[in-house]
Amino acid sequence: MRKNSHKLRIMDYNVIKEKMEKSIDNLKGKFAEVRAGRANPAILNKVKIDYYGTPTPINQVAGISVPEARMIVISPWDVSMLKEIEKAILASDIGINPNNDGKVIRLTFPELTEDRRKELVKDIKKLAEDSKVAVRNARRDGIDLAKKLGKDGEMTEDEVKQAENKIQELTDKSIGEIDKLLSDKESEVLSI
Repeated sequence: MRKNSHKLRIMDYNVIKEKMEKSIDNLKGKFAEVRAGRANPAILNKVKIDYYGTPTPINQVAGISVPEARMIVISPWDVSMLKEIEKAILASDIGINPNNDGKVIRLTFPELTEDRRKELVKDIKKLAEDSKVAVRNARRDGIDLAKKLGKDGEMTEDEVKQAENKIQELTDKSIGEIDKLLSDKESEVLSI
């Protein structure tokens, strides 16, 4: 009995699970950055300003708030950074022109057209599909490892089958989570 439990330890499901979770976390981050007509501070995550020679995220030099559903207000802690923040937003690909009043920067999100909503839904479906592919690749790698361990005599046929089933369970759970995220994001985009 001790011998079998040693063999199963070779098959580390946590590595496979972590790869799948990374794919899901990556998708969540990408979904947060999708500009869906509603103000979401996450779209500023990739925008960095030159803060005394160091590329710095805006949220480390300013307060970011959402006073209305379609507006973000950026209040720099050091007013001299206003121009730098404005320049970084203009140079980014978020597609919104900042409104600088000398104290704060306002980003106003336009209403989405029906065509733009459909385009966004296509984009988020592609992001979700890419995540599913990454999850399936993690499954394939895990199953390949189990089969190799079986061939090398480090796992029995039954243990290989158990490993395949366990990996498939992890895959199904991850794909289900991706489908739920997609459904929620689709509803958000279409209901705005």
